[in-house]
Amino acid sequence: MELRNIKKIDRYIIGKFIGTYFFSIVLIISIVIVIDTSEKMDNFYEHHAPLKAIIFSYYINFIPYFINLFSPLFTFIAVIFFTSKLAENTEIIAILSSGVSFKRMMYPYFLSALIIALLTFILSGYIIPPANKVRLKFEATYVKLVMNDNAHNIQMQVDKGVVAYIERYEEPTNAGCRFSLDKFEGKTLVSRMTADSICWKSGYNWTAKNYLIRDFNGLKEDIRRGAKMDTVIKMQPADFFLTSREAPQMTNGALAGYISRQKNRGVGNTGAFQVEYYRRFANPLAAFILTLIGVSLSSRKVRGGIGLQIGIGIALSALYILFNTVSATFAANGSLPPMLAVWLPNIVFMIIGVSLYAKARQ
Repeated sequence: MELRNIKKIDRYIIGKFIGTYFFSIVLIISIVIVIDTSEKMDNFYEHHAPLKAIIFSYYINFIPYFINLFSPLFTFIAVIFFTSKLAENTEIIAILSSGVSFKRMMYPYFLSALIIALLTFILSGYIIPPANKVRLKFEATYVKLVMNDNAHNIQMQVDKGVVAYIERYEEPTNAGCRFSLDKFEGKTLVSRMTADSICWKSGYNWTAKNYLIRDFNGLKEDIRRGAKMDTVIKMQPADFFLTSREAPQMTNGALAGYISRQKNRGVGNTGAFQVEYYRRFANPLAAFILTLIGVSLSSRKVRGGIGLQIGIGIALSALYILFNTVSATFAANGSLPPMLAVWLPNIVFMIIGVSLYAKARQ
C-alpha cells in the first residue's frame, strides 16, 4: 500500500496500534523497573554503586533489552486490546459495512507491524548488543561480581586438524603457561609443539618461549627446540573468554563473523551463537504473525468481552515466547538445527494465523 493511498481510517488504526503498543511498554517496564530496583537495592548499597551508573549504565541499557525481549507480548496485547475495543463499539462492523473488505482493513495493521518489526531488528542487531556490554559489566561489578581476567584449561580447535591447549591464561599480561599445539591428519598425530609459556602480540601473532617441536613421520621423529619463537596461531585472547553469554553482546556483523571463523576452523559448537543470529531475523517477522492472529481473534464481539480476548492474547503470546525458548534450548544442545529451531515457532504460529484469518473473513 502506497503512503499516498493511506486514508483517515488507516491513520486511525495505525495511531491506535502504535500508541497502545508503546503505552503497554511504558506501563510494564515501569512495573519491572520498580520490582528490579527493590530486588537489587541491597546489592547497589553493599557495593557502593553510583547513582549515575545505576541510571545510565544499567537501567538505560536495561530498557531496550526488555522491550526487545517481550516485543511479541507487547504487540499481541496492543492488537487484542484496541481491536477488541473497536469490535465492542461496533466500529469494525461500520468499517466493513462501508465497503472496506477484511483484507483491506488488515493493511494498516501490517504497516504498523512493519514499523515494530524494523524497530525490533534495529534494536536486536545494532543497539542492544553494545548496551548489553555496558549493562552486564555493571552487573558483574555491582551485582554478581563475576568479572574474570584469567582462563583455565583452554582447549580449542584453531584450524582444521589443529588443536591448541593452554593450562592458564592471564588477560592482564596477555600470557599463558603450559601450551601445546597438536596437528592431525585424519586421526593421526603428525606434529606436537609444547612451550612453557606463550604470549599474544597482535592479531594471530604469538611468541612461544622454551618451546619443543616434535614432527612424527612413521617411526621416525624429528625434534626441534629453542628459547623463543614467533609463530602464527589462528586464535586470539578474546576466544578464551567468549561463551554463549557473549552472543547477545555482538552486533549482527560481529556475530556473523565469529560464526564464519569458527566454521572455517572446523569448530561445531556454535549452536548458541547461530540461534542468536537467526533469531534476530525471525523475531521481527513475529510482529506480522501475531498481528494476524490478534486481529483474527478479536475482530468480532464475544460473550466474554474484551477481558476474555485479552486473556487469550496473553496466553497465546506467552505460549509463543515459551515455544521460542524451548526450541532455542534444543538448538543450543544440538538436538535441532539452529535455523529450524528458530523458525519453527514462526512456522507453527503462521499456520495458526492463516487458519484464524480464513475463518475471520467468513
